[in-house]
Amino acid sequence: MAEFEKLFKEVGENTLINLEVEADKKYSVLIHNIKKDPLTDNPIHVDFYQPALDKKIEGEIPVILEGEAPAVKNLGGTLIKNISEIKVRALPQNLPKEFKFNIIDRLKTFEDRVLVKDLKTPQDVEVLEEPDAIVAQVVPPENVEEELSKPIEEKLEEIEKVEKEKKEEKEETDEKEEKEK
Repeated sequence: MAEFEKLFKEVGENTLINLEVEADKKYSVLIHNIKKDPLTDNPIHVDFYQPALDKKIEGEIPVILEGEAPAVKNLGGTLIKNISEIKVRALPQNLPKEFKFNIIDRLKTFEDRVLVKDLKTPQDVEVLEEPDAIVAQVVPPENVEEELSKPIEEKLEEIEKVEKEKKEEKEETDEKEEKEK
């Protein structure tokens, strides 16, 4: 299994691999499903899928953000990754392993965004996500102390209304129990 884990880290779920079943039989397959031991997290079972090489298939390709966003580093913001995988359609041999995006030059302010349409995709890969969907952005830091210093505003009328409804409900329940006795 160590050999499989090494291979899986290199190719992921979206790259065709040659599976040798017998000495003279090789098949081009995708890693389809992995069952892992709940205690050790080691793979205990693997399903492979042999797609037709002349028909497009759909796959979920991971998005890898590289670098540190200037808005995080210089402005103290928080990087938010809204989309971690992009759904695509392509011939099995054309599925990319991952989409890498360098955020150093892109996320300089809190207004900057990385959109699906900003990702570089091969021409033979059709992206099935909304082009203007936000993949990543940097949000301003929250001032927790400021939020905590604000007085808690409870709407007294709503609390009294809920308490009144609970009291009426309890009275109805008590009446039903009395009638049943």
